[in-house]
Amino acid sequence: MRSATGPATDKKAALKAAIAAERRELADLFDALRAEDWRAPSLCTGWTVREVVAHMSMGMRLSLPTTLGELLKARGDLHRMTDRVARRDAAAHTTTQLSAFLRDHAHHPWTPPVGGLRAALGHDVVHGLDVTAALGLARRVPEDRLRILLDAIRPSGLRFFGVDLTGVRLCAQDTDWSYGSGAEPVYGDAQDLLLLAFGRRLPPGRLRGEAAGRFTGR
Repeated sequence: MRSATGPATDKKAALKAAIAAERRELADLFDALRAEDWRAPSLCTGWTVREVVAHMSMGMRLSLPTTLGELLKARGDLHRMTDRVARRDAAAHTTTQLSAFLRDHAHHPWTPPVGGLRAALGHDVVHGLDVTAALGLARRVPEDRLRILLDAIRPSGLRFFGVDLTGVRLCAQDTDWSYGSGAEPVYGDAQDLLLLAFGRRLPPGRLRGEAAGRFTGR
């Protein structure tokens, strides 16, 4: 019996390939970081680069029973659980191991609780940018991966990440993409606008427009 094929199957395969490529490329990049880079603050509030990278493979390394046990220890608080596990694993493993976890799990089927494969790609891309943008590295996420995530931005997601775009329109300066209907444009590279949509504060100088300061860190 022939396996089913079609647009949905092709889309799923393309997402899986994009996730695997992103993980491998980031693992290679992390392998090249200096010791001081691993200790530097990331764009993920409260975490160093080392803790972000440790967190990125958590869902792939921990079994469901172990994850539920960690959540129970955190009294059901997902943010507390992920923070504690990231700090523990960052301290327990070498930087070489942390990079390898991501590479070794390039094809792991893990997805976040909501959002499926697209959310898994977003998890990898955004946390990768948490590192590269904070360190001022020149890595650019391939446009096809960015498009998948940018086209999925919705008001519900913005609310989840605490992003207020009242009066603002996001305008990519390196590709044909915009979001929002506000009168005040905020310009930036597409990957920086993606970070903004995921609740990150951008380093100074990466965004332009009168409202850019609302989304820029100190």
